[in-house]
Amino acid sequence: MVKRRSLFLGAAGAAVGTLGALVIGWGVMAPRQRLTTSTPLATGKDQAALNGWLKISADNTVTVVMCKAEMGQGTHTGLAMVLAEELDAEWANLVIEQSPIDKIYGNVATVVDSLPFHPDDHGTLKAVAGWLTAKTMREVGIMMTGGSSSIKDLWLPMREAGASARAMLVGAAAAQWKVQPVECSTAAGKVTHPSGKSATYGELAALAAQQPVPSKVALKDPANFKLIGQPMRRMEAPSKLDGSARFAIDANPPGLLHASVVMCPTLGGSVVSFDSTAAAALPGVKKVFSVAGHNGGTAGVAAIADTTWNAMRAVKAVVVVWNHGPAASLNTDDVYKQLTQTLDKETGFAYFKQGDVSAALKAASKTITADYRAPYLAHSTMEPMNCTVQIKDGRATVWAGTQVPGVARSAVAKLLGLEAEQVDVQVPMLGGAFGRRLEVDFIVQAAAIAKEAGGAPVQTLWSREQDMTHDFYRPACVSRFTAGFDAAGKLTAWQNTSAGQAIVPQVLKRTFGLPAGGPDKTASEGAYDQPYEWPAARVAHEAVDLPVPVGFWRSVGHSHQAFFKESFVDEAAAAAGQDPLAFRAALLAQHPRHLKVLQRAAELSGWGQPIAVGADGLKRARGVALHQSFGSIVAQVAEVSVSADKSIRVHRVVCVIDCGTAVNPNLIAQQMESGVVFGLSAALYGDITLKAGQVQQSNFHDQPVLRFNECPVIETDIIKSTAHPEGVGEPGTPPIAPAVANALFALTGQRLRSLPLKLA
Repeated sequence: MVKRRSLFLGAAGAAVGTLGALVIGWGVMAPRQRLTTSTPLATGKDQAALNGWLKISADNTVTVVMCKAEMGQGTHTGLAMVLAEELDAEWANLVIEQSPIDKIYGNVATVVDSLPFHPDDHGTLKAVAGWLTAKTMREVGIMMTGGSSSIKDLWLPMREAGASARAMLVGAAAAQWKVQPVECSTAAGKVTHPSGKSATYGELAALAAQQPVPSKVALKDPANFKLIGQPMRRMEAPSKLDGSARFAIDANPPGLLHASVVMCPTLGGSVVSFDSTAAAALPGVKKVFSVAGHNGGTAGVAAIADTTWNAMRAVKAVVVVWNHGPAASLNTDDVYKQLTQTLDKETGFAYFKQGDVSAALKAASKTITADYRAPYLAHSTMEPMNCTVQIKDGRATVWAGTQVPGVARSAVAKLLGLEAEQVDVQVPMLGGAFGRRLEVDFIVQAAAIAKEAGGAPVQTLWSREQDMTHDFYRPACVSRFTAGFDAAGKLTAWQNTSAGQAIVPQVLKRTFGLPAGGPDKTASEGAYDQPYEWPAARVAHEAVDLPVPVGFWRSVGHSHQAFFKESFVDEAAAAAGQDPLAFRAALLAQHPRHLKVLQRAAELSGWGQPIAVGADGLKRARGVALHQSFGSIVAQVAEVSVSADKSIRVHRVVCVIDCGTAVNPNLIAQQMESGVVFGLSAALYGDITLKAGQVQQSNFHDQPVLRFNECPVIETDIIKSTAHPEGVGEPGTPPIAPAVANALFALTGQRLRSLPLKLA
């Protein structure tokens, strides 16, 4: 079904041809292992490391070495479950410890998933490209939490680590008891033998560490899982409830000083001059100085003081003359105008082609066309950007909420002229990230500020206003659709081209100083990589260069492309005179998993049944959306009403997901609820606008998020599966905006093609 272009893989092929036998020889070598670290793990008294993922203490405590950040998604709990399952550990005895920075902890799945292939493409080129990319990323070893990949990426490494350690514990027991390992069994943190002999893992750990690491282990049959699939409570939940949880903002090393910054209000601007006379005279102020824009950030002025409040007062008192830079003439209306004009002139790079769409449109009995658009969006994490750094005795210690600790370490080391090993990065829990903490601008800025403190630790904390006006935003985008139908109303052609900034080239440049080659998959994801069986189709994107910093925002391209695509699918259904759900089902004949998700959502939502008027006397309507992202399939049905003042209220959302093996149903339900709330905030309120290159929104009063009293009832249903686990953190966000927009059309007859949703 799927026909593809080779995209940027031609460049990879050229490289292979140039390097010849060297590359071929490297390619056939076994991939780097992901079980043991290059340097043995540090262990405490009476503690033994059995591999790079776990340590066992004499008291039977199992320490899970965690390389992923906990930022509210529950990944520490889910991954601990995966390891404990194969280890047969006692759940109550597990604790979490931050991993060192090592190649075995590098994220492989995210980069493989970033290759711009269609999910239905099962060809050799995709297989070879994926294998080579995975092998390369094992060598590069970039630690990263993102792309809804944590459990997907570590599903096998964590299972193999648990199974390997279990085999070593059994081997130690068998050697001690002079029996065959096959005669022993494990359960609840113990090894037992039919003779009645038994020992806890803690008692065996030291001997087990002397056992050879198995070269191959047998993993459990899913039918025998005891932990995986259970709705376990989150490991960190008690600390969040009693206030003992620690985030980067809670870092408090002895002698801590505090810094605040004010950056040029125009994105990418710089400092011409400043007068700090009044600021320096304020109580508690230690130093006032300019700071450059690091790793894509904007330059400004910083103040170090004895308290956060005094530092914030100081920067407000500084008089600055700014160089507003190339973005100074940029306004939101100009952005949309440029993107629309791009669609008028360019056909874009085709990420997906099926048949001859031009001929199909010419032969169509009826065609419809529409333009959609989505705005820039800020991340608006609850914990503003902050980082604490101490530079002392030729070393640096960094306390930062980061999704990329290795990248952060390298960036700080480069700034300070140190070796990477001379920088220690401590990663506590993150108070929200959504992709913002994939950036290191605020971390390098904090290191530059700490250089001015004479060895004292300094916590740099951005105000909410600085945070919101100096983000790396979700790109604005405009998308144009044309659909064709035959005389019987059957869809015969689907053409879609979008225009907007590309994220990956910016990220590669500001983070690694690298140029980007080839098209950016994230620009068109959610548009080209969907399951609908178009008879003839072309889906493309044209990258537009604008002086606005853009970055990864929860669900990335899917966040707006799903709104465009699923809304226009509804338009096509209306043009064909068909029920929106039945119209989708007819396009999924060869996609039974997707069809099952869609039909389950219809069943649970009461699709096709009348909706009673609400207690408020307002009529309600339903809208549906189906979308695949990060390997998971999600269908949502939203039930909405509209008040007399045109306010939109979402009362109920039915969310069905097929994410492969459900490691922890509690975590999945929580993330679906989180994704719906996050997506609704954007759908109803999200809108970052520019005037003369300056962001006009500054806080939650003019960039609201969904409140408790606005939150709908969210019902999550998880399709049972034994397939490889797929993403969960982001797939709940993309379908909610189109589901609401489609419900509004059913209720009011107005087709809303711009975000945020506003009724005329």
